[in-house]
Amino acid sequence: MLPFITKIINASLRQKRLPDTQKHAIVTPLLKKPGLDVNDMANYRWISNLTFLSKVIERIIAQQLNDYLAANNLLTGKQSAYKRFHSTETTMLQVLSDTLMSADAQKVTLLSLLDLSAAFDCVDHPLLLLRLQHNFGLTGQVLQWLTSLLSRTQQIVHAGLLSAMHSVFFGVPQGSVLGPLLFNLYTADIHLLVAAHGLVLHHYADDCQIYITTPVNETSSAVDRLTRCLNDVNAWLNASRLRLNSEKTQILWLGSKHLVSDIAVTHVPVLASSLIVAESACDLGVVIDSCLTMADHVSAICRSGYFQLRQLHPVARSLTADVAKTIVHAFIACRLDYCNSLLHGITDSLFWQLQSVQNAAAHLI
Repeated sequence: MLPFITKIINASLRQKRLPDTQKHAIVTPLLKKPGLDVNDMANYRWISNLTFLSKVIERIIAQQLNDYLAANNLLTGKQSAYKRFHSTETTMLQVLSDTLMSADAQKVTLLSLLDLSAAFDCVDHPLLLLRLQHNFGLTGQVLQWLTSLLSRTQQIVHAGLLSAMHSVFFGVPQGSVLGPLLFNLYTADIHLLVAAHGLVLHHYADDCQIYITTPVNETSSAVDRLTRCLNDVNAWLNASRLRLNSEKTQILWLGSKHLVSDIAVTHVPVLASSLIVAESACDLGVVIDSCLTMADHVSAICRSGYFQLRQLHPVARSLTADVAKTIVHAFIACRLDYCNSLLHGITDSLFWQLQSVQNAAAHLI
């Protein structure tokens, strides 16, 4: 079938459009976390199921687009999502590395974890195309093909029922190949705004980490600078048809124990709210505590690992050794391996807590 698929892709590029049959999505709503209210639409993640051929065509375009962006140095180093050799781990490594270096210099770090509401679904198509043209030089046939890509239709499937077909006027599909890349380009300018305030930004897709390093005796000034920066970021997001969810935004002081304990600032104004500084927070699946011990993260890994082992124990006798190994790797080892470079330098007691989970998994096999 390769010659036929190749002809279809080449025809799509020549005609500067994606066939209408390849622009239709079946959207499946999935709960973001177990236990959330099923009647609240904000608790769902809307995953677009697209045709196989459309993903093949998008992958070809994405490869060429990434090569163009890299060759012309148009990609920001502050975004780790959907980039080769980058992941959530590279984002977290950069943030923690900067924080630990500051702690060695007897400084503390004020970290804000921003939450955007339905970011992928709110991308404004005309504004996206304008930024692709002016910021990244995508014009002519390329821009026409991307314009065709964005004019989609969709139906929602739920409980075995299919909704009526509707046109999509906003957003990029989360289940597509090009959607996440287009979102990165849509929000690329935000790091310039943060840098203008003298703060640092690292983000993974729509998860943003903005932080500032300061001596302990200048924490009030750091809070003021962060507040002004977040106000400007919020204004930029509003102009981009995106919304900052201040209720889910978290603030932490990070540093050595004796420095963090001396900080008197416990509330940080963010937009119309006054957020309480947290002792720990989950950032891209990693639980960060204010003293950077990683103790809360290790506890979360162990708690999750032992829970999975208890679920697997009743059926372990019915499994072959190979199947048991596969299941343990899928449910236990992946949790131990996720962002494990961040665990470098943890105490022996924390290390042995993780080792005990691995020993219990080996015993199960």
